[in-house]
Amino acid sequence: MTTEKILFVDDEPNILQSIQRQLRNRFTLQTAGSGDEALRILKEEGPFSVIVSDMRMPGMNGVELLARVKDSYPETIRLMLTGNADQETAMEAVNDGQIFRFLTKPCPQATFITSLALALRQHRLIIAEKELLQKTLMGSVTVLSELLAVANPLAFSAGLRCKDYVVRVTKALHLPNLWQYEIAALMSQIGCVTLPGDILNKIYNGLELTAEENEMYENHPVIGASLLEKIPRLENVTKMIRLQLKRFDEYTDKMADAEFEEVLLGGQVLKTALDFDRLMFRGMGRTAAIDLMRDQKKVYNHEILEVISGLKIERREQQELSLLVNQISIGMVATKDVMAKNGVLIIPKGQTITSPLLQGLKNFSQQVGVVEPIGVMVGQAEEDE
Repeated sequence: MTTEKILFVDDEPNILQSIQRQLRNRFTLQTAGSGDEALRILKEEGPFSVIVSDMRMPGMNGVELLARVKDSYPETIRLMLTGNADQETAMEAVNDGQIFRFLTKPCPQATFITSLALALRQHRLIIAEKELLQKTLMGSVTVLSELLAVANPLAFSAGLRCKDYVVRVTKALHLPNLWQYEIAALMSQIGCVTLPGDILNKIYNGLELTAEENEMYENHPVIGASLLEKIPRLENVTKMIRLQLKRFDEYTDKMADAEFEEVLLGGQVLKTALDFDRLMFRGMGRTAAIDLMRDQKKVYNHEILEVISGLKIERREQQELSLLVNQISIGMVATKDVMAKNGVLIIPKGQTITSPLLQGLKNFSQQVGVVEPIGVMVGQAEEDE
């Protein structure tokens, strides 16, 4: 479990020393002598569960500090401790800093300790609720993506593959709220449920679309975003999905100053990862794919593309087997498109076989028939440098 740390901010060293003596055996404490020092400590040594700030300090006062903490570290519980107990100061602190408690000097030790304990408990509740919501949401979306992969395997297998690239890129760039990018990748192709299968086959095989087909394809991010926008907490995810086809040079200066920079980066990560995956799907080697994308300097975010070029790509040192349906198991990877006898694509090449896909394969085998043998890879996967 992560240590629950409390940061005290006051410009009077004697007060900080007194707090250390009184509370060091009860809590994990750290002190700062100014608002600027507190922000530096939060950035370099965080996260902190609780911050307690004095009001009257040279330079940045306590209200200004806690307001900035609220914006940059919203999960950190904020308390105000000050000798200036006028009503205006209290209202300003509550409204601007959204503080958890407003305490006046001198504060009885019992009251102080109780307030800190309650603040720590509030922090635990916020973190627990956030983790529960994210895990529940992520689990639900993952199940949905696997089920949709059965209904439209070509489109949704791309989302599953793309998720790996997107997660590793966002980690390399140290972007916050990783779960949003992960869901955006998984659900990026949900709008493709409205497209005829021929359009997707052309896209993934590098064939030219007609003007009408291209218009339909370019509209799929808008349709996908509209399908998801009513789900709580997915507001930024739907905006990322909406931007997935936008070229890098189409992001204007006005857009760059938008409130949600992570949305813009999410759209750029999706664009780069999906195009890279599509080139790899067509059989192009990684080096050739990256070189081709680098030549299109205005299409991709250079920083994101360079991160993708440096990723370790999974390389499978396995024997390719030709198996019957009843010999296929979860975890195998299709080396060729798995087709039903009526021409329906069941599992696209490169797709790892999951439980829903395997059940769908068996259902097709019983009701329609499946073209056998099925080419798969089995064994241990390694990463290529």
